[in-house]
Amino acid sequence: MSTANPTVSGRAHGTSAMGRIPPTWAQALILSRYQFRDYLRSARFILMMAIVAVAGLILTVVVGYYRPASILDNSNDLYGALWGSGVTFVVLFGGIIYGGDAIAGEFQNKTGYFLMGLPVRRATVYAGKYLACVAATLVAVLVYLLIVMGNAVFYLGFGAFTNLSPLVQSFAISFLYLLALIGFVFLFSSLFKTSLYAVLVVAVLFLFGFTIISEVVTTLAHSEPWFLLSYVDAIIGYPFTGVPAHITHTTNPFSHAMVTTFNPTYPEGLAVMAGYFLLTTFGGLWLFEREEFT
Repeated sequence: MSTANPTVSGRAHGTSAMGRIPPTWAQALILSRYQFRDYLRSARFILMMAIVAVAGLILTVVVGYYRPASILDNSNDLYGALWGSGVTFVVLFGGIIYGGDAIAGEFQNKTGYFLMGLPVRRATVYAGKYLACVAATLVAVLVYLLIVMGNAVFYLGFGAFTNLSPLVQSFAISFLYLLALIGFVFLFSSLFKTSLYAVLVVAVLFLFGFTIISEVVTTLAHSEPWFLLSYVDAIIGYPFTGVPAHITHTTNPFSHAMVTTFNPTYPEGLAVMAGYFLLTTFGGLWLFEREEFT
């Protein structure tokens, strides 16, 4: 009768366990953790925090100097003015700064060529980078939220915390908007092999392009620009201000022409944001899967 050497069998078992490849979701979480750590140690994190700090400082100084009674009466008005109108810009800059070169950089810096030699699926790399970008942008959003809440406590005292339900609802909508915008950024980052092109296209579209398209569609075509992410982001402020009329008609006092104004509804805004998130995120993954590393 032969007996196995326990030391040898234990080593063999340990080698087998160490050689086992983690599942895809575990690889994505590991990659996102290291990517997030790199973001926190990079100059772009300092840049993003500087943008948030400057934006918060400007809002604080303006409110402190003018002290508009229209927003200092209650917490909803104050949160609506500072949070509802400012968080979209924080999300936009965060998505561009962290996500603009997330995929394009793999082609531009040739790092993807060596990464693909490892037993890691492209979907894992894409998901890990996406999660890291979401986490890094969320940090900037939370810092901005602290600045807004600090202003609320300063002017309204701890009574600013008596009804946080609208703020929680608006934060949840902002998070969906964050997912949609980062998916949009990743789509263009996968489309181009140069980081600069991806960053410029997204920045120009959101800062200028979508505004022009919205004006053309509304003024010339007299139609609702429901398909624009920059149009439906207005619902972020609805928990504080209430839902306005979907369509209003007014008369221009100078030209006496009829002016039509559109406002997105809650279901419309949520559906468009969810659609952007799904279509652009998986569209970017589809492009990334088919790009060839050389």
